[in-house]
Formats: sequence, C-alpha cells, structure tokens
Amino acid sequence: MPYYELPEIGETLPMRMMHHVKVFSLDGYIGSSPIQTNADVLGLNLAVEEHASQVFRRGTTMSGVIERPKDAPTIKSQDAIDRLLAKWTDRYSGVRNAFSVALLQEGMSYKQLSQDNEKAQLLQSRQWGVEEVCRLYKIPPHMVQMLAKATNNNIEHQGLQFVMYTLLAWLKRHEGALMRDLLLPSERGDLYIEFNVSGLLRGDQKSRYESYALGRQWGWLSVNDIRRMENLPPIAGGDKYLTPLNMVDSKQILPGDNTPTAKQLAEINSILSRN
Repeated sequence: MPYYELPEIGETLPMRMMHHVKVFSLDGYIGSSPIQTNADVLGLNLAVEEHASQVFRRGTTMSGVIERPKDAPTIKSQDAIDRLLAKWTDRYSGVRNAFSVALLQEGMSYKQLSQDNEKAQLLQSRQWGVEEVCRLYKIPPHMVQMLAKATNNNIEHQGLQFVMYTLLAWLKRHEGALMRDLLLPSERGDLYIEFNVSGLLRGDQKSRYESYALGRQWGWLSVNDIRRMENLPPIAGGDKYLTPLNMVDSKQILPGDNTPTAKQLAEINSILSRN
C-alpha cells in the first residue's frame, strides 16, 4: 500500500490520509512535474541566460585585442602585461563603461572582435526559451508579457482558450481529488465541489450585455440573475422571469371558429359571379 513519509515530524501516513493531486504519473503513485520531464528545455534556458549575463558583463568570447607596432619594444615582464590588461578591463569592460573613451600610447591600437548579439541570435534564443516554458504549462505568451504577436482580439480569445484548455483540466482534477478526500461517500450524493470560472469566461462589456439581453428576453434570466453575475446587489421584484408571448406550445392553441360571415359570403359570391 503506498504511503507518505513525513521526516519533519517522524510520521508515516497512508495514501488515503493525504490530499495529493498528481500532474503526470507513470505508475499512478508518483507524480512527475513538467520541470522533471523537461529538464533539458529548462537547462537550455539557463545556459542562454548565463550566456547573456556573460555577454553584458565581459563577453563570453574575446572582445578585442590591443595591437602595438612591430618596431615597438617587447614587454618582457608578465607583471607589466597583467597590469596593463587589468587596468584596461577595469576601465573599459562591462555595461557601466560602455562608450567610454580610451587613450592609447606608444602607437597601440584596439581591434574589436566581439560578435553582434542580433547576429548571434541571443535575443531570439531568449524569446524561444520563454515560449518553450509557456508550452510546457500551456500558458498563452501574452500572460507572461510576450506581446510581440498579440493583438486586442486574439488576446481575449487566448484568455478564453487558457481557461477551457488549461485551467479546466486542472480544476477537474482538483474537484475530483477534493470530493474524494474531503467528502464522505454518504455526503457525495447531496454535496459537490466545483470551481466557478464564469468570471474568467466573461467577454467584453458589449458581449456580456448582449448575452444578458437574450437571457432576459427569452426567459431564462431574471434581473437579479444578471445583477448577481455583475456583482451587484439584488433589487426588489427582480426575481421575475419573462415569457415571450410569441413562444407558445402549439398544443395549447385553442381551435377558433373558421365559419365565414354573411359579408364574407357575399363578397365570395360576387367574385364567383363575375366569372
């Protein structure tokens, strides 16, 4: 029988006494998080972030070389070379020292070797990493401020899709687990646990009001029903439902008297006599 060990308090609990909602499991007992099953994706993102930090700190490759004329005397002391490079790095490397002016002596010149971040696709790699994490958790990119391909129309629909295709699956798992762990078998016939996501599925104001108007017109929403969905207090007389007069069961239509009147008969005979 599966069990849970709690080393902090030195106890062992059976599975039935632990509320545990698993994400993905191969054996039905031990869950695997997206971080565990996609460690390579996250590792690549960490590598890209480390590369970016090194680029802005000092560059992951040699940023440049200091050249001296061929006829210049050779610097024989390694300490002198180290002091020169240390002084150069301290004054001219890093973001804070960007665009500073250097003074070169004895015919020395500086040749830049660093690569362009855009050509190295550093920015694209970082954007791809964010999109990969969004795919792991099924999150629309605009929810993590990735707005490059977002518009006002598709953001609203992506938000609805997030609720329908991402949240609802999780909520159903939690609802089932909560009913299993918190309700007795005798209580499950009368009680149930459900997450209300109607607030997340609400569209823009115009669409909401149009849907309320249809519900009110066709009789399945009252004034207080609509006010409740808009987080407004109920009003007196607001629990009445309307019934459209043109929507009547055909079996309830009373048969009428279809016998023509004397005037109608006279008009019919007049028309027939003309022929």
